Amino acid sequence: MVSVSSSRMLRLLQGHRSCKTRLVTKDGHCNIEFGNIEYSNHFAYLVDFWTTFVEIRWRFVFLLFVASFMGSWFIFSLLWYWIAKSNGDLSGQNRTDGHVQCIDNVNGLTTAFLYSLETQTTIGYGGRSLTGHCAGTVALIILQSLIGVFINCFMCGVVLAKISSPKKRAKTVPFSDTAVVCLKKGSLCLLIRVANLRKTLLIGSQIYGKLIRTTTAPDGETIILDQVDVDFMVDAGKDNLFFVCPLTLYHVINKSSPFYELSADTLPQQDFELVVFLDSTAESTSSSCQVRTSYIPQEILWGYSFLPIISRTKTGKYRVDFSNFSRSVPVTTPHCVHCFETDADQRNHNDHNQQKTGIDNLGFQAIDVHDFVDITKM
Repeated sequence: MVSVSSSRMLRLLQGHRSCKTRLVTKDGHCNIEFGNIEYSNHFAYLVDFWTTFVEIRWRFVFLLFVASFMGSWFIFSLLWYWIAKSNGDLSGQNRTDGHVQCIDNVNGLTTAFLYSLETQTTIGYGGRSLTGHCAGTVALIILQSLIGVFINCFMCGVVLAKISSPKKRAKTVPFSDTAVVCLKKGSLCLLIRVANLRKTLLIGSQIYGKLIRTTTAPDGETIILDQVDVDFMVDAGKDNLFFVCPLTLYHVINKSSPFYELSADTLPQQDFELVVFLDSTAESTSSSCQVRTSYIPQEILWGYSFLPIISRTKTGKYRVDFSNFSRSVPVTTPHCVHCFETDADQRNHNDHNQQKTGIDNLGFQAIDVHDFVDITKM
């Protein structure tokens, strides 16, 4: 049995967090980069331009928003300026008697830009307008109106898609900072907590994990980022969870578990990363989302158990105390899985021997009575 002080484990945890390189960060981002990609492959990002624009950072979205509108206004202002200049409508040009203007009050590039802005945004102050005497101006105003509608729809769609991104919903589904190893229902288990901070449910939730480590194949090949499945479940199962309150997930450490050979002493020296996934559908938006986090060996506390966080108030409501969400306390826990199985076998053997409730009398013999004698008769 082991009992390690929480202050010591906290110091170990803080010391290794800074030096350990993760594949998946605590907030779910993947720590990976791509190198030596051919320039021809960059064209694929432009082909899938919608996904590219949705995934870029907000600063670039704002830059794209401003540039798209300002650029279209300026480009069409040059076209309006060219039409006005070709028709002799600009100030300073020699106008003949009976000159018919194509655009009223467009006398230079500045006024042409203002007219382009008013046209595309449908402001229409009334100071500048088409006269209807030039066919080219009619075609140009139709073209600018259509392009303006397309830009408005596209940019509104990008902003709406980024605001309603499932990644934002994942921010309200936290995992516990640490995992613990303790006894649960007669088995040695690895426990993790997850909570839904919103009252709207997550439908069809599924929990699973991947143990990522570097292994060596029998032929001597080194496999980097080798993945092993880790099954998690709650008391009600592992699929279609009723995610209305914080859940404690547990993984039974048995012979089929990748943690079977670990012990309280060897766990901190291991080099692996446990990535936990939660796949679900948001009830309010019907959008699928995935929440991820990871645990390194120094963040798995052997011999600890989570504090209870759910209680019932006097008014009959259930209350969740999130101050104890990641807190744990030392509990009596076997030093390793083999120790636990040996103790269990010994207990089963003792229980089997204790099932006999009498003392064997080897001299006792059973005889048959053939003649029945009624002793009540005199």
